[in-house]
Amino acid sequence: MNKTNLSKFDNAWYNSGGNAVKRLLWYFTNVVWFNSGFPLSGIKVFMLRLYGAKIGSGVVIKPRVNIKYPWKLKVGNNVWIGEQVWIDNLGVVTIGDNVCISQGSFLLCGNHDYKKEAFDLIVGDITLEEGVWIGAKATVCPGVTCFTHSVLAVGSVATSNLEAYKIYQGNPASIVRERIIQ
Repeated sequence: MNKTNLSKFDNAWYNSGGNAVKRLLWYFTNVVWFNSGFPLSGIKVFMLRLYGAKIGSGVVIKPRVNIKYPWKLKVGNNVWIGEQVWIDNLGVVTIGDNVCISQGSFLLCGNHDYKKEAFDLIVGDITLEEGVWIGAKATVCPGVTCFTHSVLAVGSVATSNLEAYKIYQGNPASIVRERIIQ
């Protein structure tokens, strides 16, 4: 039987889209302004735009949010990003208008191929279309699209696409009911 050999791991092919200086500057900006208790969303939105993020109006970013690469982030209008959300955007994360990402949620664009000896990096983009709600401590995995007005319930894990106007729960998440908005 073959074994995992992490000494063979090589992600030299991966391009974060930012040079070493830009990544280092963002690291400190993220620690000071985002991944801290700093409360003012307007300043955070300004900082994200400085680093290349596309951010709409009316965006609320709560304290202790962690964003890997702002230059791989697109956020629509009237989006809420809750406390301790982690946007691990090794790939592009696109967030539509009127999306709520509740506290402690994870948007994870990266994973590893457990079938490969070198534990190769796998990267997939994430899209949250208009009106999506990601519940507290829920996880969206690489390559997933949450179609318009879908809901991922508290603590659930989306490993595949979520259909429009459906509520998903569990690990892996499955449909539990329709989302009816009155």
